[in-house]
Amino acid sequence: MATTHHHRSRVVRYRINKLHFGRFDITGEYSFNKLHTSGLAKLRRYGFLVKEEIVPGVPTIWVFRPEDIATIFQAEVGRYPERRSHLALYKYRKDRSDMYNTGGLLPTNGIDWWRLRKEFQKILSKPRSVTEYLEDTDVVIQEFVKFCQQHREDQTDDLLPFLSRLFLELTCLILFDVRMNSFSETERHLNSRSSRLIDAAFETNSVILRLDNGLRLWRFWETPLYKKLCKSQNYMEEVTLQILSQRSQNTSTHRKMSLLEEYLQNETLDLKDVVGMSCDLLLAGIDTTTYTTSFALYHLASNPHLQDKLRREATALLAAPDSPITPEILNNATYTKAVIKETFRLNPVAIGIGRILHVDVVLNGYHVPRGTVVVTQNQVTCRLPGYFSEPNSFVPERWLRSKDGTMKESVHPYLMLPFGHGTRSCIARRFAEQTVQVFLLRICRNLRFTWHGGTLDARTFLINKPDAPINVKFESVSA
Repeated sequence: MATTHHHRSRVVRYRINKLHFGRFDITGEYSFNKLHTSGLAKLRRYGFLVKEEIVPGVPTIWVFRPEDIATIFQAEVGRYPERRSHLALYKYRKDRSDMYNTGGLLPTNGIDWWRLRKEFQKILSKPRSVTEYLEDTDVVIQEFVKFCQQHREDQTDDLLPFLSRLFLELTCLILFDVRMNSFSETERHLNSRSSRLIDAAFETNSVILRLDNGLRLWRFWETPLYKKLCKSQNYMEEVTLQILSQRSQNTSTHRKMSLLEEYLQNETLDLKDVVGMSCDLLLAGIDTTTYTTSFALYHLASNPHLQDKLRREATALLAAPDSPITPEILNNATYTKAVIKETFRLNPVAIGIGRILHVDVVLNGYHVPRGTVVVTQNQVTCRLPGYFSEPNSFVPERWLRSKDGTMKESVHPYLMLPFGHGTRSCIARRFAEQTVQVFLLRICRNLRFTWHGGTLDARTFLINKPDAPINVKFESVSA
């Protein structure tokens, strides 16, 4: 890699043997299981720009400085952003032309990706479309709150499986306009539709990172990991087609048109596109919001004074425990938004954002050629003292503005990118933000909760999952 005349840190190229990565890791320093920990180790050892070759012939640049992250995204303006991700999922879908036209939104690049993105975002990106689901979202979350109240005496030591059921319920309500009844006794059985969908989403997300890297033998025959991916995707397709069929046969019982039915009315899309979108939203909607709310509960339960502060806001905005949540209330929930933002700083959905460079760029004084895979390290950088005061402490106040409109801390705009960036950012961002806001307001308005576990960290499964049970205990708050 050539360097420009001026630079401040060196770039080191080194090759990692597979025995030192992933589950066969010996030292633990470069484990795939905790990319944020291995990323920090690389930063300390090599500097703000690190080049390595995990997959032979595919060099990857880990990028830590927000100024360099800005350069990457500014260079892709006016182009179709590309990334090297979900490669096995792409193969799976391209091999099934009877079910899919493309690889779908997650793995596809180029003009095929843009054709899907521009049509699907017409509904998902409209604020009015999102607020239409606010009342339904609130109803489901209130049911979850009551479930927690009723089962507080016999609570398990891990809330995460129940949060997965909540966000499966919400995802399917928005996607299909169907209630899955995920908390019913029937659906809580291991072989129920809800349980199998949750497992299918997790199985897919958990194998993607390992399939993308290493020897990638799945390109030639069906390896055990690839079979897991196929089995999970088959089930998600089956459920999607089953629900669409049932709704087409029982139109008189519909409350309103589902998201997928709206897409099917789009003349530029067909059933194959819509099935792919359904599976993508199930993959992106269940685990991401489950893990984000898990981390938020952990931080609030571990900091009772901050939980009380959010509760005071919730009580001020919601006079009664069951007062309806409106768009105006969400707009005024400033501390709730600060809590969410601070959760994303400490525990983002993923380590960062991957891209394949379309043009040559200069990063931290080094020339990086087009075609190079770059992965931003926002999760690592957001915990560095050079960018945040008390970087490892949960301080939502850092995101509040003073009366003159200034922030407590000056934050580089490319440090915090929890939903990605640009035209390839999370297509369901508005839905996710609305859902998490409603969840925190309802939980804190009606329940007080305490943490009964140890320090919680993240384990990398492509996305960041809590590495220990979500052991919180609830008690009701008097009206």
